[in-house]
Amino acid sequence: MELNAALDKFNASKRLLRAYTHAQNMLYYDSVTAAPKGCIRGLGDTMEVMSEEEYKITMDDAYIEAVETLYKEKDKLDFIPRREIEEEYESIRKVRCIPKDEYLEFSKLTTQAQHVWHEAKANNDYALFEPYLEKLVDYSRRFAGYIAPEKAAYDYWLNEHENGLSMAVLDEYFGLIKEKLVPLIKRIGEAKQPETRFLDELYPIDKQRELSGYLMDVMSISRDNCAIGETEHPFTLNFNKYDVRITTHYHEHVPASSMYSVIHEGGHALYELHTGDELYGTSLAQGASTAMHESQSRMFENMIGRSREFIELIFPKLKELFPTQLDGVTAETFYRAVNKCEPSLIRTEADELTYSLHVLIRYEAEKKLFAGEVTTKELPALWNSLYKEYLGVDVPNDTQGVLQDSHWSGGAFGYFPSYSVGSAYSAQIYSHMDKDIGVAALVREGRLSNIVDWLTERIYKYGAAKKPFELLEESCGEKFDPHYYIDYLTDKFTKLYEL
Repeated sequence: MELNAALDKFNASKRLLRAYTHAQNMLYYDSVTAAPKGCIRGLGDTMEVMSEEEYKITMDDAYIEAVETLYKEKDKLDFIPRREIEEEYESIRKVRCIPKDEYLEFSKLTTQAQHVWHEAKANNDYALFEPYLEKLVDYSRRFAGYIAPEKAAYDYWLNEHENGLSMAVLDEYFGLIKEKLVPLIKRIGEAKQPETRFLDELYPIDKQRELSGYLMDVMSISRDNCAIGETEHPFTLNFNKYDVRITTHYHEHVPASSMYSVIHEGGHALYELHTGDELYGTSLAQGASTAMHESQSRMFENMIGRSREFIELIFPKLKELFPTQLDGVTAETFYRAVNKCEPSLIRTEADELTYSLHVLIRYEAEKKLFAGEVTTKELPALWNSLYKEYLGVDVPNDTQGVLQDSHWSGGAFGYFPSYSVGSAYSAQIYSHMDKDIGVAALVREGRLSNIVDWLTERIYKYGAAKKPFELLEESCGEKFDPHYYIDYLTDKFTKLYEL
């Protein structure tokens, strides 16, 4: 196939694929925010048809010939189309390794599993979800074997979510977490704890919704291009840089939960909203990796959102919305309360210091699942024992335990470690950004747009055109160093608890 003809075929097919993806994402977003529970049957059928059509386009002989032609001639292409072709060539190679019937069945299974998970969590019924989880693990093992038979299946999925990750790398990384942070957590457990009772008062949900909008404005998130919805498990969905959706979940007696979900998901949204215009309409118009994306959500949630300067900035609004609940509470008291370190059950609501231990538990559970050392039926018992071992807490039920996260229902195995690695990225990026522009002063003055500008120039605008380690090294002038993360947490919590 001639080069220009190959480009025309590639661009036409990608445009059609983007439309299918947009439609599927819209259907999914509706299904978990607004649609009735009974939508699952029809939605599953529709998603199966769309997946089959996507498969036909991707596996079309002319399309594959076009991609292979462009890959062979990639040195003749400009940077952006060359990177897109490299990614597409690898993606097609992987899909071609998977039997079509299994590929389509897996797509239908994930749609069903996600809805069953919602029901199972709501009713504390792990037995309802377990057969789906067993099938998802089995499919994921087989797919990894088809694509990379030379690798352990779990190593394949780790690398899929974050290039360069493996069990060997993470065993060393989490070893450092356990060595340095566990003793600090123990010391803090013996120290005087901050006052937090005011956070248990009733905070009306309509006022919490108003707070969500205010926080989005403070973060300089364009309301013309980013909407907020409500769902069981908060997430961000990127249709394109002009349409990004974030979600949250409101609890009347846990206002900090939604507050920090909005800030966290807002960090994801800022990344997507500021990818380069030249990437629009390409597969590169998204975050560089799972962990790099998480670095932004965790940076805004914790390093900025839980900073003394940010609390002082937003506290007048908090007092305005919740005058009775915050009567007699100062900004300093609120700051200490939202930074309290206390081992807990729920990962998404874990404090900044114990958070990575929640990730460690999921990492070890997934390793055992994929190694065949534990079955899906035995998973709740393993989960509960790991929570007792690492966090010292008893798990009262599966809703608050093994069913709390949605990720496995979508087949996202090997994804969880990126949360912790992303936090380590964020500490390193923040340190270098602070040296350049003085983050604390900007936050104090409410000039978060300056922070977004710095991140846009060094990370956001490149989308997935550059690899995460490449972005990290270019923005920081050095390779990945997890000690920034350890030092940041040690310094912050030592001072906070006056150790």
